[in-house]
Amino acid sequence: MPRAIWSGAISFGLVSIPVELYSATEDHTVHFNQFERGTSDRIRYKRVNERTGKEVDYSDIVKGNEVDSGEYVLVEPDELADIAPGRSRAIEIDAFVELDEIDPIHYQKTYWLAPAKKEYAKPYALLTKAMSDSNRAGIATFVMRGKQYLTAIRPRGKIMALETLFFADEIRDPAEIVETVDDVSVGKGKELKMATTLIESMSQPWRPSDYHDTYTEKVNKLIEDKAEGNEIVAEAEPPEATEVTDLMEALRRSVEASSTKTGASAKTSARTKSNGSTKSHGGKKSGGSAKTGTKSGASKAELAKRAKDLGIKGRSTMTRQELAKAVAKAS
Repeated sequence: MPRAIWSGAISFGLVSIPVELYSATEDHTVHFNQFERGTSDRIRYKRVNERTGKEVDYSDIVKGNEVDSGEYVLVEPDELADIAPGRSRAIEIDAFVELDEIDPIHYQKTYWLAPAKKEYAKPYALLTKAMSDSNRAGIATFVMRGKQYLTAIRPRGKIMALETLFFADEIRDPAEIVETVDDVSVGKGKELKMATTLIESMSQPWRPSDYHDTYTEKVNKLIEDKAEGNEIVAEAEPPEATEVTDLMEALRRSVEASSTKTGASAKTSARTKSNGSTKSHGGKKSGGSAKTGTKSGASKAELAKRAKDLGIKGRSTMTRQELAKAVAKAS
């Protein structure tokens, strides 16, 4: 059972429901310590007076805010504590708004709200169902860890999600950065039609489980390989930007590639349903190559492993395309 990070009550009108707040997400980022290269010596940071070079005790440090070039207003920790908001004991809903009216740009972080005890489950469920039926979210403010938050409380199945929101003055006006699109006319009729066709051909239902953090996976694999003394394979360079003069051709080829991919996926799905597997009549995996023994759409990591098995030299510096050619030739 996760530990609640805040407890209090939701209140609207004369109704008050004791609740507990839980984090809805978790960070899988790989965190590193710092070492001096060539040693096992950790790097540590000290609070140092930039003028004297001497270390300063934490109790002797005050905060400063620059009000003019090189001029600061110094503020004591006690002065900040005196004006800090107290810890909220209630999330007071000020209004209910149409959920669709909230621009996603305002969403900051998601938490789960649950009844504090079983005895409060009925009024909690009643509020959740009423908001769901009316497609409304409750807008409220509350204080947690010395900071005031604007929030949207919305139903999500049988439970409520509390979304912390950015205040209006925290959202940057896009007019500040539109110079690159000013006075740009939309592409010609054929280009626009082709771009729309590409979007349609790549459209599919939103399935969050289809996506995962491949970079973190690669970082973990790098750490594992270095720990085991394995050879490190570098990633291929990212593709170059499309030239404006080649836009129509790039769109056309993208549509063809997407259509081929969609057709192949449909055929694979059909074979899976009818045969219970994705193997062809010859016993090879669909999409595979009889010559190389690798999939035509094999990833660079898969090609690198195959190259290692074949004893191909210089594989660590090859791009994916070079690896594919080398594997095909060696096979």
